[in-house]
Amino acid sequence: MNGTWSENSRAALLSVLILATLLLAWELAIPAQQLATEMTEYERLMGAGSARAGIPAPSQVATKAWEQLSNPFYDAGPNDKGIGIQIAYSLGRVLTGYGMAAIIAIPLGFLIGMSPVAYKALNPFIQVLRPISPLAWMPLALFVIQDSEASAIFVIFICSIWPMLLNTAFGVSGVRADWVNVARTHELGSLRTALTVILPAAAPTIITGMRISIGIAWLVIVAAEMLVGGTGIGYYVWNEWNNLDLASVIFSILLIGITGMLLDSVFAVLQRRLTYAE
Repeated sequence: MNGTWSENSRAALLSVLILATLLLAWELAIPAQQLATEMTEYERLMGAGSARAGIPAPSQVATKAWEQLSNPFYDAGPNDKGIGIQIAYSLGRVLTGYGMAAIIAIPLGFLIGMSPVAYKALNPFIQVLRPISPLAWMPLALFVIQDSEASAIFVIFICSIWPMLLNTAFGVSGVRADWVNVARTHELGSLRTALTVILPAAAPTIITGMRISIGIAWLVIVAAEMLVGGTGIGYYVWNEWNNLDLASVIFSILLIGITGMLLDSVFAVLQRRLTYAE
């Protein structure tokens, strides 16, 4: 225990030192960068254009973060909502599309994993559809569904279904044959065998697929919201870029990463518990 704690402590200390070094280097580099981007008086007089905005320092980003997080749920109109509301919209879309994908992918994965005939029949369709970029479906979804919210959810559904489907099929097909044979000798039906024998054995692999899917879904929703606009963290990033508020852009990028890490952590904990339970 002491050895593990010592190792974890050293790793945490190293992470803090790396972060502090990067932030310090960033902070010190900003004055030089801003100096390099400033225009000379002659260039201004000659009408060369306006000075470019420089990359904000970490202190400026921290100030922006405090400003946004101190009142994250304000609503001042369609184009002015708090960061908490924007994250909530994005999470709602992700969880809706992700849940729809799980409802279809996991049972279908069981069917493919348990039936060689189903695998051979469905595998060509999977191999054709799986490599298609989720965002490639967006124009078609917008045309058919004619609703940006539902189209974004559909894109999340498409990108979430394949890792869950394939990992479920792989986990189910990898269950030891003698366990299934024992269930058959006890005259268990297919459904009961799937729920009491195959599901517990394949659960860690299924959770792995679900973990991969949630990461992809969160990644894709940002790009989808940049395309459809309206609300969400992706729209927030694009809107702040249009306003040339780079501090808000960097803050939102960091928030996207932290939210994705928390979503992944939920499945990581569940995965560890299932692994240790075996």
